[in-house]
Amino acid sequence: MLYPEILVAGCGNPLFGDDGFGPAVIEELQKSALPENVRAVDAGLSGPTCIFPLLDPAVTKKLIVVDIADFGAEPGAITRLHIENLPKTGSRDIHPGSVLESLRKIEGTIAITIIGCQPGRVPYPEMEIGLSDEVRDAVFRTAGLILDSVWRDYAAQSLCSREVYLHPPGQGTIGRVHRVRAV
Repeated sequence: MLYPEILVAGCGNPLFGDDGFGPAVIEELQKSALPENVRAVDAGLSGPTCIFPLLDPAVTKKLIVVDIADFGAEPGAITRLHIENLPKTGSRDIHPGSVLESLRKIEGTIAITIIGCQPGRVPYPEMEIGLSDEVRDAVFRTAGLILDSVWRDYAAQSLCSREVYLHPPGQGTIGRVHRVRAV
């Protein structure tokens, strides 16, 4: 299996300042234990062309894209966006290449969440390696948010995928509890 049920893809290019946010978040996630149904990949600039079109909706149910996004906030601010809430036209990526265009092609087949960080510095076309202090701080907060989310989803899925007994069958008065659905 190339990609599991949940894929976290960090998009961006560390050669252009804060555009390296997505790959930096993935680097942090890869230092942590992830549920067995989650994979974190540094999609770099190739995510839109080499990763997103290859996702199999029969296997991958959720895609979390981590990238910079200009939403008019202070540098280092984080937002969670759902592609269905973004305008169909008028949206543009903050850097060359079109992450949004690629995501629109798979929209509706896979649940897509975009975690965006307001950049402070993207010197494109000039190169500048290194994140601004505000965005560097956002890397750790974002990794923590993603870890909380995927472990919560994993726990809910594990609970829903098996029968839960308050007492062993035939013993006690409560008996078997049917599958619990997560909200």
